[in-house]
Amino acid sequence: MKKSRLLILIIISSMLSSISDGQTNTLVKDYLTVPGPIVFDTESYNLSWSSHPSANFYKQEYIIAGDNPEKYNTMILLDVLTGNKTISEIVAAKIVELKAAKQSNPFVSYETFGNTKAGEYMLDFIMTANDASGKITIAERNVYRYTSFTTAAGQKGILLFGVSMRSYGNDARQFIAKPKTAKLDAQNKVKQFKIPVIKILE
Repeated sequence: MKKSRLLILIIISSMLSSISDGQTNTLVKDYLTVPGPIVFDTESYNLSWSSHPSANFYKQEYIIAGDNPEKYNTMILLDVLTGNKTISEIVAAKIVELKAAKQSNPFVSYETFGNTKAGEYMLDFIMTANDASGKITIAERNVYRYTSFTTAAGQKGILLFGVSMRSYGNDARQFIAKPKTAKLDAQNKVKQFKIPVIKILE
Protein backbone atom coordinates (compact mmCIF):
# COMPACT_ATOMS: atom_id res chain seq x y z
CA MET A 1 0.00 0.00 0.00
CA LYS A 2 2.84 2.38 0.90
CA LYS A 3 4.62 1.58 -2.36
CA SER A 4 1.43 2.33 -4.27
CA ARG A 5 1.04 5.72 -2.58
CA LEU A 6 4.69 6.54 -3.24
CA LEU A 7 4.26 5.72 -6.92
CA ILE A 8 1.22 8.00 -7.11
CA LEU A 9 3.19 10.83 -5.48
CA ILE A 10 6.05 10.35 -7.95
CA ILE A 11 3.63 10.48 -10.89
CA ILE A 12 1.93 13.63 -9.54
CA SER A 13 5.30 15.27 -8.91
CA SER A 14 6.38 14.48 -12.46
CA MET A 15 3.17 15.97 -13.86
CA LEU A 16 3.59 19.18 -11.85
CA SER A 17 7.18 19.53 -13.02
CA SER A 18 6.14 19.21 -16.64
CA ILE A 19 3.54 21.95 -16.16
CA SER A 20 5.86 24.42 -14.46
CA ASP A 21 8.98 23.99 -16.57
CA GLY A 22 8.04 26.89 -18.88
CA GLN A 23 6.46 24.74 -21.56
CA THR A 24 2.83 24.66 -22.63
CA ASN A 25 0.80 22.29 -20.47
CA THR A 26 0.21 19.39 -22.85
CA LEU A 27 -2.52 18.04 -20.56
CA VAL A 28 -4.72 20.99 -21.51
CA LYS A 29 -6.44 20.92 -24.89
CA ASP A 30 -5.64 23.84 -27.16
CA TYR A 31 -9.01 24.31 -28.86
CA LEU A 32 -7.83 27.43 -30.69
CA THR A 33 -4.49 26.00 -31.93
CA VAL A 34 -2.57 29.08 -30.83
CA PRO A 35 1.23 28.63 -31.04
CA GLY A 36 2.62 29.13 -27.55
CA PRO A 37 3.76 30.66 -25.44
CA ILE A 38 1.94 33.96 -25.86
CA VAL A 39 4.38 36.81 -25.29
CA PHE A 40 2.78 39.95 -23.86
CA ASP A 41 4.74 42.93 -22.50
CA THR A 42 7.99 40.87 -22.63
CA GLU A 43 6.54 38.06 -20.48
CA SER A 44 5.78 34.54 -21.75
CA TYR A 45 2.41 33.02 -20.88
CA ASN A 46 1.70 29.30 -21.19
CA LEU A 47 -1.66 27.62 -21.68
CA SER A 48 -2.85 26.50 -18.23
CA TRP A 49 -6.58 25.82 -18.64
CA SER A 50 -9.16 25.50 -21.39
CA SER A 51 -12.86 24.82 -21.65
CA HIS A 52 -15.45 24.19 -24.38
CA PRO A 53 -18.66 24.64 -22.34
CA SER A 54 -21.00 24.88 -25.32
CA ALA A 55 -21.00 24.15 -29.03
CA ASN A 56 -20.04 27.71 -29.97
CA PHE A 57 -17.99 28.87 -26.97
CA TYR A 58 -14.31 28.32 -26.11
CA LYS A 59 -12.21 29.63 -23.23
CA GLN A 60 -8.43 29.48 -22.73
CA GLU A 61 -6.22 30.89 -19.96
CA TYR A 62 -2.48 31.50 -19.99
CA ILE A 63 -0.14 32.21 -17.06
CA ILE A 64 3.57 32.74 -16.48
CA ALA A 65 5.51 29.56 -15.72
CA GLY A 66 5.52 28.87 -11.99
CA ASP A 67 2.55 31.14 -11.30
CA ASN A 68 -0.53 29.78 -9.52
CA PRO A 69 -3.72 29.82 -11.64
CA GLU A 70 -5.76 30.17 -8.43
CA LYS A 71 -3.66 33.10 -7.18
CA TYR A 72 -2.09 34.62 -10.25
CA ASN A 73 -0.66 38.10 -10.71
CA THR A 74 -1.34 38.40 -14.44
CA MET A 75 -3.30 36.10 -16.75
CA ILE A 76 -3.95 36.19 -20.49
CA LEU A 77 -7.44 35.22 -21.66
CA LEU A 78 -8.68 34.08 -25.05
CA ASP A 79 -12.45 33.59 -25.41
CA VAL A 80 -14.14 32.71 -28.68
CA LEU A 81 -17.84 32.80 -29.47
CA THR A 82 -18.83 31.63 -32.94
CA GLY A 83 -22.09 32.58 -34.60
CA ASN A 84 -23.97 35.78 -35.40
CA LYS A 85 -23.70 37.71 -32.12
CA THR A 86 -22.25 41.20 -32.50
CA ILE A 87 -19.53 42.80 -30.39
CA SER A 88 -21.98 45.44 -29.14
CA GLU A 89 -24.37 42.74 -27.91
CA ILE A 90 -21.62 40.92 -26.02
CA VAL A 91 -20.26 44.12 -24.44
CA ALA A 92 -23.77 45.25 -23.47
CA ALA A 93 -24.38 41.94 -21.70
CA LYS A 94 -21.10 42.31 -19.77
CA ILE A 95 -22.00 45.85 -18.71
CA VAL A 96 -25.36 44.63 -17.39
CA GLU A 97 -23.43 42.09 -15.31
CA LEU A 98 -21.07 44.78 -13.96
CA LYS A 99 -23.92 47.15 -13.10
CA ALA A 100 -25.61 44.37 -11.15
CA ALA A 101 -22.38 43.63 -9.26
CA LYS A 102 -21.90 47.33 -8.45
CA GLN A 103 -25.22 47.45 -6.60
CA SER A 104 -23.70 45.35 -3.80
CA ASN A 105 -20.03 46.26 -4.27
CA PRO A 106 -19.02 49.96 -4.48
CA PHE A 107 -15.52 49.07 -5.67
CA VAL A 108 -16.76 47.75 -9.02
CA SER A 109 -16.03 50.19 -11.85
CA TYR A 110 -15.69 50.10 -15.61
CA GLU A 111 -15.11 52.14 -18.74
CA THR A 112 -15.59 51.30 -22.39
CA PHE A 113 -14.06 52.68 -25.56
CA GLY A 114 -14.04 51.66 -29.20
CA ASN A 115 -11.58 51.47 -32.02
CA THR A 116 -14.00 52.08 -34.87
CA LYS A 117 -11.26 52.02 -37.50
CA ALA A 118 -10.39 48.44 -36.55
CA GLY A 119 -13.99 47.49 -35.77
CA GLU A 120 -13.01 46.62 -32.20
CA TYR A 121 -14.23 47.46 -28.72
CA MET A 122 -12.47 47.55 -25.35
CA LEU A 123 -13.74 47.21 -21.80
CA ASP A 124 -11.62 48.04 -18.75
CA PHE A 125 -13.17 47.02 -15.44
CA ILE A 126 -12.37 46.34 -11.79
CA MET A 127 -13.91 43.68 -9.56
CA THR A 128 -13.12 42.92 -5.92
CA ALA A 129 -13.70 40.26 -3.32
CA ASN A 130 -14.39 41.68 0.13
CA ASP A 131 -14.44 40.17 3.61
CA ALA A 132 -17.32 40.47 6.09
CA SER A 133 -16.10 43.88 7.25
CA GLY A 134 -15.98 45.21 3.68
CA LYS A 135 -12.20 45.13 3.40
CA ILE A 136 -10.89 44.21 -0.04
CA THR A 137 -9.14 40.83 -0.06
CA ILE A 138 -8.69 40.48 -3.83
CA ALA A 139 -8.68 43.26 -6.43
CA GLU A 140 -8.89 42.27 -10.07
CA ARG A 141 -8.54 44.52 -13.08
CA ASN A 142 -9.39 43.23 -16.54
CA VAL A 143 -8.73 44.87 -19.87
CA TYR A 144 -10.80 43.17 -22.57
CA ARG A 145 -10.41 43.70 -26.30
CA TYR A 146 -13.18 42.37 -28.53
CA THR A 147 -12.67 41.79 -32.23
CA SER A 148 -14.55 39.89 -34.92
CA PHE A 149 -12.97 37.19 -37.06
CA THR A 150 -13.56 34.84 -39.96
CA THR A 151 -11.59 31.61 -40.08
CA ALA A 152 -10.06 30.16 -43.24
CA ALA A 153 -13.03 27.79 -43.32
CA GLY A 154 -15.44 30.74 -43.35
CA GLN A 155 -16.55 30.42 -39.72
CA LYS A 156 -17.42 33.77 -38.13
CA GLY A 157 -17.39 34.88 -34.52
CA ILE A 158 -16.10 37.18 -31.80
CA LEU A 159 -12.66 36.85 -30.20
CA LEU A 160 -11.89 38.29 -26.78
CA PHE A 161 -8.26 38.96 -25.92
CA GLY A 162 -8.01 39.90 -22.26
CA VAL A 163 -5.38 40.70 -19.67
CA SER A 164 -6.40 40.04 -16.07
CA MET A 165 -4.30 41.53 -13.25
CA ARG A 166 -4.72 40.84 -9.54
CA SER A 167 -3.55 42.07 -6.17
CA TYR A 168 -4.15 40.49 -2.78
CA GLY A 169 -4.47 41.44 0.88
CA ASN A 170 -3.09 44.78 2.04
CA ASP A 171 -1.94 45.75 -1.46
CA ALA A 172 -5.39 45.35 -3.02
CA ARG A 173 -6.79 48.79 -2.24
CA GLN A 174 -3.71 50.57 -3.51
CA PHE A 175 -3.91 48.44 -6.65
CA ILE A 176 -7.33 49.81 -7.66
CA ALA A 177 -6.21 53.37 -6.93
CA LYS A 178 -3.37 53.34 -9.49
CA PRO A 179 -2.90 56.62 -11.36
CA LYS A 180 -4.55 57.21 -14.72
CA THR A 181 -1.21 56.95 -16.53
CA ALA A 182 -0.77 53.34 -15.39
CA LYS A 183 -4.28 52.48 -16.54
CA LEU A 184 -3.70 54.06 -19.95
CA ASP A 185 -0.44 52.17 -20.31
CA ALA A 186 -2.20 48.84 -19.80
CA GLN A 187 -4.97 49.81 -22.20
CA ASN A 188 -2.50 50.81 -24.90
CA LYS A 189 -0.54 47.58 -24.56
CA VAL A 190 -3.71 45.52 -24.98
CA LYS A 191 -4.85 47.70 -27.89
CA GLN A 192 -1.52 47.39 -29.73
CA PHE A 193 -1.02 43.67 -29.09
CA LYS A 194 -0.98 41.51 -32.21
CA ILE A 195 -3.68 38.94 -31.47
CA PRO A 196 -2.66 35.47 -32.64
CA VAL A 197 -4.51 33.86 -35.51
CA ILE A 198 -6.83 31.13 -34.26
CA LYS A 199 -7.92 27.89 -35.87
CA ILE A 200 -10.72 26.19 -34.00
CA LEU A 201 -10.34 22.45 -33.61
CA GLU A 202 -13.23 20.47 -35.02
